[in-house]
Amino acid sequence: MLLLALDTATPAVTVALHDGTDVIASSSQVDARRHGELLLPAVDRVLTEAGLGLDAVTAIVVGTGPGPYTGLRVGLMTADTFGLALGVPVHGLCTLDGLAYAADIEKGPFVVATDARRKEVYWARYADSRTRLTDPAVDRPADIAEQVADLPAVGAGALLYPDTFPRVHEPEHVSAAALASLAAERLAAGEQLPAPRPLYLRRPDAQVPKNYKVVTPK
Repeated sequence: MLLLALDTATPAVTVALHDGTDVIASSSQVDARRHGELLLPAVDRVLTEAGLGLDAVTAIVVGTGPGPYTGLRVGLMTADTFGLALGVPVHGLCTLDGLAYAADIEKGPFVVATDARRKEVYWARYADSRTRLTDPAVDRPADIAEQVADLPAVGAGALLYPDTFPRVHEPEHVSAAALASLAAERLAAGEQLPAPRPLYLRRPDAQVPKNYKVVTPK
């Protein structure tokens, strides 16, 4: 197995290679505005570090969010393109699950929260680092305060709202290394991973204005 993992659902542009036993190369950069610019060089960097070519990849796993529309689709489209070009399967994993897997919390329950902008967070509750208890959701922190009260929290979204998430643990951002390790573990156990379908949870920021009139030349 040579699993290529990537995620662009958060400000982190992150890529990793996993050989079925361990992560053999990884790269992560945090820049919310340069996903498209940074992703392919990061893929090239991890392949070079591992001394391998793209044609050695046997499967791809991509973070499916939830995340903002623009950043999330960069990773998903890149993963789909690689999969088609190489003729290898493309798997999806919830980005929040990658954060939970890497959490430095000995036992749950706990919450993972990422920044959804608009004064909201993408979040889910976990029993432990491998078991999600709720579907990913997007909410204002104040609206979920009772549901997450007294629970440890992981992620950049939790750091932004200390009144709702007073007990924040590492990591702040998702890593493709954690995503790859979780995917490799599940594949080795014979599990079928989800399809790479995006978890947008809400409509994109850019929309056609209301009362927009289409003018066609005569």
